[in-house]
Amino acid sequence: MNRRQFHHLAIGAGLYGTSLLAQTELFAKAFDTGNPADVLNLPSDLRSIFAQAYPRFSEAEYQRRKQGLVDVMNTADIDVILLVTAGGVGNATRWITNWPGTQQALTIFKKDQTSTMFVEYHNHVPLAKILAKDVEVIWGGDKGMGPLMEHLAQLNPKKIGIMGPLVGPRWKILESKYQVVSLDNEYIKLRMNKSEEEISWLRVGAAMSDLGMAGLVKGTRPGMTEHQLGDLIERTYIGLGGNNWIHYIGSTSMKNPDVCVPRQFTSRRKIQKGDFVFCELSASFWDYSGQVLRGFTVDAEPTSLYKDMHNTAFEAYQAITQTIRPGVNTKELIEASSVIEKNGFTTNDDLVHGYGGGYFAPILGSKSRPSGHSSDLILKENMCMVVQPNVITKDEKAGVQFGELIRVTKTGFESLHRTPKGLFRAGQDLKMIKT
Repeated sequence: MNRRQFHHLAIGAGLYGTSLLAQTELFAKAFDTGNPADVLNLPSDLRSIFAQAYPRFSEAEYQRRKQGLVDVMNTADIDVILLVTAGGVGNATRWITNWPGTQQALTIFKKDQTSTMFVEYHNHVPLAKILAKDVEVIWGGDKGMGPLMEHLAQLNPKKIGIMGPLVGPRWKILESKYQVVSLDNEYIKLRMNKSEEEISWLRVGAAMSDLGMAGLVKGTRPGMTEHQLGDLIERTYIGLGGNNWIHYIGSTSMKNPDVCVPRQFTSRRKIQKGDFVFCELSASFWDYSGQVLRGFTVDAEPTSLYKDMHNTAFEAYQAITQTIRPGVNTKELIEASSVIEKNGFTTNDDLVHGYGGGYFAPILGSKSRPSGHSSDLILKENMCMVVQPNVITKDEKAGVQFGELIRVTKTGFESLHRTPKGLFRAGQDLKMIKT
């Protein structure tokens, strides 16, 4: 193919144009050069977050987190903690240092001393030195555990705690010299109750997620592929400094449905008149994402089945959220969802799961599709959860999903989202709920 042929192909595919962007003001806003807080309609006290080249929490917030690690060390009689990020997995590194970790980061956290981080890729070191807070950043030299073991030999610790995905062979290398224990459960406990600053950042992620959902509903048209629906979503917030965490999308004919839960990967399937589209959407601001789940019809009224499933999901959401408050055992949330079974339906996805920096307890299934996790947990203030009833037919042919990220307050719950609570129609201009 010569250059001219490629040029015509690209124009036809929209690669050089802004046809999708021009469909609605939602996409144009992503190119606004002002403060993203204005586009996202965030409170004025969050404007300063976007004034930084790279966002950072306050000194007090980082001290709170470090003290949490010190408390764990004192309780477990730990000398140092090894924070591990490998292949982008393991966010304790980011939580403590502000460095996302990328391919690999091995960080030795010490009481009352500067931490030491070994970064695997040499070209990642310059940015790590900018972002990592109160950390000595050293190139790992592509030598695996070697530099880390040399550093530990100088410290001579007796007992090392591990937070993050340290693989078996590397664990054995450490274990050959030191007593090693996993502190992953302790890390999860530190993350489950959010600080006010963390909740503020979750509000940013939630606002970006709401914008993505609005873009999806507004921009969906018959003839578009599911891949293009994902493009609609991401174009609303990438230009504002957001990142895609997930956008699981399901699309199916309402007359002959074959999808009961949003799918993890989009396909080449083309949207058609009479379809139902539903999405589990999380846009993230740094490491803090919202999660909003909604569905809509395409150029058609919802069938009686889809009306019934949506009404059941909404009723279950209402019953669950009205049960939420500090001191409640999460078993009561499952009981509150019994309208699902009463109306002849069941579920596929989790009914409720903890959220905000990870996938945390409580992880609850419905009465007819229990979770494999314990449902025995007492709710506390500032826990954050996604309430997301995924109501489906028993043959798993059809389904809807409705819900969003909420926080536990002193007296009940607060949604962190502003997407309207309804069953939408493609092309609809969503008016965000005022808070």
